[in-house]
Amino acid sequence: MSKPTDDDYALRGTATSKTGPAPDLPYLPPMPRDYRPRIALVGCGGITALHLSAYRASGWNVVAMMDLREGAAQGRREEFYPDAEVFTDLNALLQREDIDVLDIALHPEPRAAAIEAALNAGKHVLSQKPFAIDLDTADRLADLADEKGLHLAVNQNGRFAPHVAYIRAAIERGLLGTVGSIDLSVHWDHNWTAGTPFDSIPHLLLYDFGIHWFDMANCYLAGRKATTVSAQVQRIAGQKAMPPLGGHVMVQAGDALVTLSFNGNTLAGPVDRSLIVGSQATIQSIGPNLNEQALTLYRDDEVLTAKLTGQWFNDGFAGAMGELLCAIEDDREPSNDARHNIHSLEIAFAAIASAESGGQPIEVGSVRRVEASWIKGD
Repeated sequence: MSKPTDDDYALRGTATSKTGPAPDLPYLPPMPRDYRPRIALVGCGGITALHLSAYRASGWNVVAMMDLREGAAQGRREEFYPDAEVFTDLNALLQREDIDVLDIALHPEPRAAAIEAALNAGKHVLSQKPFAIDLDTADRLADLADEKGLHLAVNQNGRFAPHVAYIRAAIERGLLGTVGSIDLSVHWDHNWTAGTPFDSIPHLLLYDFGIHWFDMANCYLAGRKATTVSAQVQRIAGQKAMPPLGGHVMVQAGDALVTLSFNGNTLAGPVDRSLIVGSQATIQSIGPNLNEQALTLYRDDEVLTAKLTGQWFNDGFAGAMGELLCAIEDDREPSNDARHNIHSLEIAFAAIASAESGGQPIEVGSVRRVEASWIKGD
């Protein structure tokens, strides 16, 4: 049997289908034209190596790094920005008047206070995801940013993966017509979390990982609000991680339906697939992982292929910060602003509550906070 090619990851057209390139749409990470801010990183955990790598490749200047563990901040400085100043105290960092933007990559519990302090100090903020663990706090921080005339964005870096950004652009430009269904399925190996702090998060699948796909669905709905969510999760035979790695979620949004399928115990033959069906066209992106994707647009009798460059890692991280910097430069709201992300959180919180109830439908927006039992072990 011959080895599958990228074309084998795409739906087939008919024998008479016209083939060609998909429309040229903006999907590359947004980059400011002239704005060159001074950025500070708050929290220097493992994921921040991707942040700093993306910022350095984009030519952005990180002038300070802060972590309670001085060695962690020093390590990031030595690897990426040798001239950056190291801090172990946030208040001391905020005294630097020349800092324009803070990338706050702390864990959820201390993050809200750090965001509030940064906004009160007159700094724009890019917050790590999930943005908040309760929606009242999320609303309050968004209000504070408005009051201070500052921008508060969320590092939902999946939005800026090349295939996700292209799909968003296609929907925004009306190429699909009205979206009727969104099917997102991810089959991968998430057992790397076994023995790590992530292993103690009961709803790791929906809370920490699934938030990317809830946010993608929110973007693909293009302003239409999700109303109810039903979800179920379970452990899968043979998985090594403690939290359930299998799950199915159904989201209703008026006359649109979203279905999400997760299997984090796919040890061989991983597949990541997005299929969005509209009233005028269908778009599919599929591949063996998050970075390798083949994207096809089906319209009338046409089968159009998009040849995308780049990868989620690290274009997603460059895109999240780049969109904030462009918004500051252009004096507009960033597309990844806190208020838009709050609805993604509403969907995620409702999904977790539904899974806790055994799959009962939950009204989106009715669950205002993440319960401790959802994200902390006994």
